[in-house]
Amino acid sequence: MTVFLVGAGPGSADLLTVKAARLVANADVIVHDRLADPAILELARPGTEFIDVGKQPGRPTPQEIINALLVHLGQQGLNVVRLKGGDPFVFGRGGEEADALRAAGVPFETVPGITSAVGVPAAAGIPVTHRGVSASFTVVTGHRERGGSTNVEWEALAKVGGTIVVLMGVAERAVIAARLMNGGLSPETPVAAIHWGTRPEQHTVRTSLAELADALVESPATIVIGAVAAFDFTNTSIETDLVI
Repeated sequence: MTVFLVGAGPGSADLLTVKAARLVANADVIVHDRLADPAILELARPGTEFIDVGKQPGRPTPQEIINALLVHLGQQGLNVVRLKGGDPFVFGRGGEEADALRAAGVPFETVPGITSAVGVPAAAGIPVTHRGVSASFTVVTGHRERGGSTNVEWEALAKVGGTIVVLMGVAERAVIAARLMNGGLSPETPVAAIHWGTRPEQHTVRTSLAELADALVESPATIVIGAVAAFDFTNTSIETDLVI
């Protein structure tokens, strides 16, 4: 048996890959984050064990505990799915889990998922690149380790150009905005913050860099900073009830 590090995609169960859906349906145990859509868990067969290790404010699950749990389950000869929001290797600590499994001699496989860094802006009608507007995009974490910093040189990033996509940055948005402006980014730079992207409760807050600190943005949210954040390529007149 194998431990599968599975990317659950940006939120909606419809954006789960075919391989990921098949693995969920055949799992003995599913170790999942809080961002996993409950509809994904409903794909599991009866009798599947679910273990919630979601990192929530006030109730964090230490990564070391998750690593040890995956090793323990893998050593039991179980078919284990570690279901992670987005892609396992994009700020998902999938590399740390893979390293722990490899060190313990537990077979594992990584199954890519659609990262929220591109999937969520797309669902909100925002292209992270657009000809003549943005030829590149940078994905950064806004999460600050306890007692430390994000280790992101925001002032330098302000000079790179292109689109900036910030994941896990709601709590630090005031500091991020201030440092980007200190680095030379215009206070009028468009910003879009997408809450629960691709889920039914998706909501987009559009503002400027200068006003980001006071904008009513809730976590979890993907924050897009740059000229493309002013775009809204959505078509609400199209019904999407097709089931594949």
